[in-house]
Amino acid sequence: MTPFIKKKDIKNDWYIINAKDAAVGRLASFISKVLRGKNKTKFNPHIDNGDFVVVTNIDKIKFTGKKFVNKKYYKHTGHPGGIKSFSPLTLNEKNKSELILKLAVKRMLPSGPLAKKQLNKLKIYNGNNHPHDVQKPKIIDFKKMNNKNIVK
Repeated sequence: MTPFIKKKDIKNDWYIINAKDAAVGRLASFISKVLRGKNKTKFNPHIDNGDFVVVTNIDKIKFTGKKFVNKKYYKHTGHPGGIKSFSPLTLNEKNKSELILKLAVKRMLPSGPLAKKQLNKLKIYNGNNHPHDVQKPKIIDFKKMNNKNIVK
């Protein structure tokens, strides 16, 4: 029989990641695994046992190749002819660089109410400062995990 984790046994940790020169896709896939709880031994897909992730220096995040200019995000207003498109360059110019990573992580999570709850555990900040020192987050050195994680 598959052992299921109980709500009283769930312990959420806090992690902090410095996103300076990090590749967006690699960082987003790592964050989505941590938010879902796939890095833990007692992973259940229907239970929210993921951890909190604080990402700093999001304004210095990088894309590989020419994706920063050429990549397009689409949304639809719901009205006929209401498709809108924007690129990471336009988001960066509007000082919404945190939306780049949030969209990437959101699209790597399964859709539904559980994913929305898990996405709320992602905290993104432009600079080095964040208000989560009280939670004593563990530092994850994302650059040392793999040499392809940084974009030069």
